[in-house]
Amino acid sequence: MSRIIEALNCKCPNCKNGKIFKNGGNVLLVKIPTMNERCPECNYKFERETGFFFGAMFVSYAFAAAQMIASLVIFWYFIDLSPLLVFAIIAIIAFLTSTTNFKLSRSIWIYLFY
Repeated sequence: MSRIIEALNCKCPNCKNGKIFKNGGNVLLVKIPTMNERCPECNYKFERETGFFFGAMFVSYAFAAAQMIASLVIFWYFIDLSPLLVFAIIAIIAFLTSTTNFKLSRSIWIYLFY
């Protein structure tokens, strides 16, 4: 359970203290989170090889799809909004959670291969 919490907090899988990301990014300013190349605490290299984070895109896709499906079910079936309004809400939710999905998918990908 502690590994899951560490992955969600974007901590280094090696020392559990260092941060994977330098900054959290800002979705409203369209700033992608910046990743540390190595852990500031233990010098663990996060990107094992070129293209290592290609697989993290699939994790991010799964997060985005789950969020969109949950939003669709909640706003269309339970609240009964119009399809156009539901589409707009889903697009806004996808935009607002994009930086969080980016960070979590890379962190989970690192932990999968640690």
